[in-house]
Amino acid sequence: MATTTASLTVSSSMMRDGQTVPNDMVFNQFGCTGGDKSPDLQWSGAPAGTKSFAITMYDPDAPTTVGFSHWIVFNIPPDVTKLEAGAGKHHGAGIKGATNGFVDYGFSKYGGPCPPPGDPPHHYHVTVYALDTMLEGAGETATYALFNFMIRGHVLAKGTITGLYGRPSTSSG
Repeated sequence: MATTTASLTVSSSMMRDGQTVPNDMVFNQFGCTGGDKSPDLQWSGAPAGTKSFAITMYDPDAPTTVGFSHWIVFNIPPDVTKLEAGAGKHHGAGIKGATNGFVDYGFSKYGGPCPPPGDPPHHYHVTVYALDTMLEGAGETATYALFNFMIRGHVLAKGTITGLYGRPSTSSG
């Protein structure tokens, strides 16, 4: 079992750390009108012993008391170090052997940012994990909570980029 966590370098041409995410990434329901496309991602620095990668996108600012999961994909083979933009719409992000988990929108694929109107910009943490295991028995019904439970003690390295997104208040007429 892993005991220390190293850092992965994570980057995206679509999403810049600490900046507003592009409309292409924003959800396309609940009053949001984005492209609902997962960001392209590249990562490096995985330590020896990496058996799989996993990716999550999580909003800790959602008014739910537990945040909101937007993307979970796991069992990405250790020789894969990038995803194309929009990969989150495909089974397992289009990677043989990988699996999408069940996000808080109620489906097993990427769902973009769509915070309540008038909230300050929310933080969308996209994290890539290098794991010393495959998540055996986890399928498309695996929630963010179950994913976090299953990776406990198995994270060799991780890296995060954080995007921001907010919507203006709606006016009532």
